[in-house]
Amino acid sequence: MAPTEEKNDRMKARRTVAAALSVLALTAVAACGKDGSPNSDSGTKGGSAAPQLPTYQVNADAKLDASPTWTEAKKRGKLVIGAKSDQPFLGFEDVQTGKRNGFDIEIAKMVAADLGFSADQIEFKTINSSARETSLSGGQVDYYVGTYSITAKRKEQIDFAGPYYIAGQSLLVNKDNTEITGPESTKGKNVCTANGSTSVGNIQKYEAKVTTFDSYSLCVEKLLTKEVDAVTTDDAILKGFAAKNQGQLKVVGNIFSEERYGIGLKKGDAALQKAINDALKKHEDSGDWKKAYDATLGLSGSAAPAVPALDPTTAS
Repeated sequence: MAPTEEKNDRMKARRTVAAALSVLALTAVAACGKDGSPNSDSGTKGGSAAPQLPTYQVNADAKLDASPTWTEAKKRGKLVIGAKSDQPFLGFEDVQTGKRNGFDIEIAKMVAADLGFSADQIEFKTINSSARETSLSGGQVDYYVGTYSITAKRKEQIDFAGPYYIAGQSLLVNKDNTEITGPESTKGKNVCTANGSTSVGNIQKYEAKVTTFDSYSLCVEKLLTKEVDAVTTDDAILKGFAAKNQGQLKVVGNIFSEERYGIGLKKGDAALQKAINDALKKHEDSGDWKKAYDATLGLSGSAAPAVPALDPTTAS
């Protein structure tokens, strides 16, 4: 065979192989992009529509002149809302973008909309738990939404609206854990919680071995590596971590304490307290509350609890 003919034959063979490889690649891509797969653009997960956050119509006619807090916020053109920033799917701040997300953040937004403020007119401010009452009393924030339990002692310094969620101590375990099903099954198990938490005494009653760290996120890290058997604190916080680690962790058992989460506000502002309670009731009745839950804490796999009745003692 002449050299030129041999060269042409080799080139034809290469083109044939290349074409075959292209067909195989396209077939593989099509298979990876089928509905329900991680690479699918169908907007579904596991064949079902992903929960969507509700939208909140701003009440342009809102007028609350009897509230000193609302009047001052209207003058400055924005609400300043205290929140948590380190609780996934509950009250969390993305340090890269500065954006907030989570169930508590949605509660703050739906209330703000009824007060006449859009999401663009909200400034979230991270406030440590120990500084919540002083921040509200001193006017650093207009109201506070962040796993803030209504207690008689706190009501000596501030007022509350709500509750908007009833939380309780629960347990977070690895998905494959079948031994721990509630507090009664933690005897002799290594259970992790945060330093200084009231969760320590509650779980010790069941003869669990307790490990503590400065944050719940460190406890969760130890749980994922199976250095501890469970993490315990409010179920709302645990659901957030379960949602963040979908398929790896789960919340188990019934709650074994009760924490009523309310919205904190400056003491004596009865007009604002009533307006917030009215907003909560409106969005609970409309289904916004459940939609917000399903798209945040609901991603943990735990169904939405019953919507709590507003506490008469938080109403003026």
